[in-house]
Amino acid sequence: MSASPPTRRIRPLALLAAAVLLLAGWLQQSATAAPAAVTPHAAAAAATATFTDDFNGAAGSAVDGSKWGYETGDNVNNHEREYYTSGTHNAALDGQGDLVITARKENPANYQCWYGTCQYTSARLSTAQKFTQAYGHFETRMKLPRGQGMWPAFWMLGDDIGTVGWPNSGEIDVMENVGFEPGSVHGTIHGPGYSGSAGIGAGYTLPGGQSFSDAFHTFAVDWSPNSISWSVDGNVYETRTPADLNGNHWVFDHPFYIILNLAVGGYWPGDPDGSTSFPQQLVVDYVHVTTSSTGTGTGHAITGYGGKCVDVAAGSSANGTAVQLYDCNGTAAQQWTVGSDGTLRALGKCMDVTAAGTANGTKVQLYDCNGTAAQQWVVTAAHDIVNPAANKCLDATGPSSANGTRLQIWDCTGAANQKWTVN
Repeated sequence: MSASPPTRRIRPLALLAAAVLLLAGWLQQSATAAPAAVTPHAAAAAATATFTDDFNGAAGSAVDGSKWGYETGDNVNNHEREYYTSGTHNAALDGQGDLVITARKENPANYQCWYGTCQYTSARLSTAQKFTQAYGHFETRMKLPRGQGMWPAFWMLGDDIGTVGWPNSGEIDVMENVGFEPGSVHGTIHGPGYSGSAGIGAGYTLPGGQSFSDAFHTFAVDWSPNSISWSVDGNVYETRTPADLNGNHWVFDHPFYIILNLAVGGYWPGDPDGSTSFPQQLVVDYVHVTTSSTGTGTGHAITGYGGKCVDVAAGSSANGTAVQLYDCNGTAAQQWTVGSDGTLRALGKCMDVTAAGTANGTKVQLYDCNGTAAQQWVVTAAHDIVNPAANKCLDATGPSSANGTRLQIWDCTGAANQKWTVN
């Protein structure tokens, strides 16, 4: 959601081929080189929550003014059709732990826009001058509106925009959706030489023809120095680094502030038409920011041999707890996050190769996340889960699918007891 680009059409980039080549090179390197040195296990510092808004409050009440400010008026730069208001007419709590941003068709209209009397109102909220942060995990859970011309966004701008201007300040679009693509969202960066329609990004599409307006979904970025990764429901679909900028300047090295808005019309989504019903709502369950650049995402079951799930024995988070196969039961012991940092996490700990071993048969356990090679995993398109340091695959011992079967690392053979699906 650009501050002042002449156009807003993001071209999703096909990353699959590049990802496959990267994985192949990584595995080849680990097969020929000595394993990287690792440090002893040490407790990782817990992520610190720096911004939290769960939108708890009475129905009809306004957002917390200590966290959010209103950006009002129209937006001629994108040729949007709405007028952003303050107060609760277009942004209010619903009394059930949600913020609801409502786009309304106004009759009669009481505001003047760039094109004349405004036809629509909506809201745009930001944390400018209230909260900024460089690096970390930025996450929201939302249910998107539906209809031609709708343009919801969760995004960030550099806090130096007032002095250096846009796009030199940088822009990180965590999530944008346009109404004519109900099942797709986009993640994009903008900076000098890669702004507006030349922004660098990619899209994520829900499987099976699902729409983002049908249910809540979680959108996040994990931002660290020289790297930004985007995820939907814990599934990382894009990572950008300075190498992607074709020699242009990486401007994502200073604090940014957060923006939530629901635009109506504009160059990219096009205007509403006769098929668009009003009012439309962007429902926001929460916005959370932590100092962690790895995030926690949303847990998923990992199924494998015999249809069993990857499970933490007895649901214990103690260091050294066995990672095993067990009947799928939906408990937290079977909810895993595929992190943008290469980790697999459950119960606040990481899947770990015991003692950083590389030999066949080395058991896999739960341990404090510490950033070592023993906790790095790659989930491949072939349904292998590979530890690159050992150049070995996650394997069900035996092979057996009995409850309690320990998981280990073993030479990758393509056998059924080494195939896994992240659900």
